[in-house]
Amino acid sequence: MNNLIIATRKSMLAQTQTEIIMKSLKDKFNIDSDKLLIVTEGDRKLDVSLAKIGGKGLFVKDIERALLEKKADGAVHSMKDVPYELNDEFEIAAITEREDIRDILISKDNIPFKELKKGAVIGTSSIRRGCQLKLLRDDLEIVSIRGNVQTRLEKMKSQNLDGIILAAAGLKRLNQENLITEYFKPTEFLPAVAQGALGIECLKTSDVKEFFRKLEDSNAKLTVEAERSFMKRLNGDCHSLIGAYSEIQGNDLYMIGIYDVYGRIVKKDILGSKHEHIELGQKLAQKILEV
Repeated sequence: MNNLIIATRKSMLAQTQTEIIMKSLKDKFNIDSDKLLIVTEGDRKLDVSLAKIGGKGLFVKDIERALLEKKADGAVHSMKDVPYELNDEFEIAAITEREDIRDILISKDNIPFKELKKGAVIGTSSIRRGCQLKLLRDDLEIVSIRGNVQTRLEKMKSQNLDGIILAAAGLKRLNQENLITEYFKPTEFLPAVAQGALGIECLKTSDVKEFFRKLEDSNAKLTVEAERSFMKRLNGDCHSLIGAYSEIQGNDLYMIGIYDVYGRIVKKDILGSKHEHIELGQKLAQKILEV
């Protein structure tokens, strides 16, 4: 077999995540692979909020084009960037073991969240993060910053911000945990849907997708599919305040969701059989909408 070609974004984190999958392919099947680096529209337009230019799907479309044109055999995505509806030609062949799903604070001088000065300026491009920060501390000033991890760290310094909010998974994969000031409890500060999970996308007609499928983590698949079911029922995207946290508890799945219902922020939870994870996500969404 020739080397597989795996498409990914150009950022250091995206490449690191892709290398995790490449290593698994080598370790488990002795399959070699190469990266195809792609600059997506979402990467090119860093001065505009995602909500204004079309949402997180902008990180996926250019990579999917490479799959369609047979320039790549598969693609590695952060699942939180993948729209809940894919075009008919594609499938997520595997969701691999999930990293830490929490959000974290990196602050100037390593000051804990509760000790940040009144009116502290915090950088995040996420509506979800911004709204939840305001629920915890309404004195904070939230400013929008986009870009990869390195870009946001640089903007924190250049714009003299008191802190920024990022995903723990990215810092851990980049071996930069030492930068983290504080972790937010995921039941109180709800992560993005599918945060910390990697997905391998390919064409439905791919002749190598069975190798990708064998990299799947069953618990990650259950939790991510439940959360994406929740998001789909709410028709949620980056224009929305939407977040979810789920965990497997024996044969059950526990999930908390948050959503903005006509200007009112609603948080609810649900517990049920993990074998009905898709339905649980839908039921939790309905529970929130009925408030």
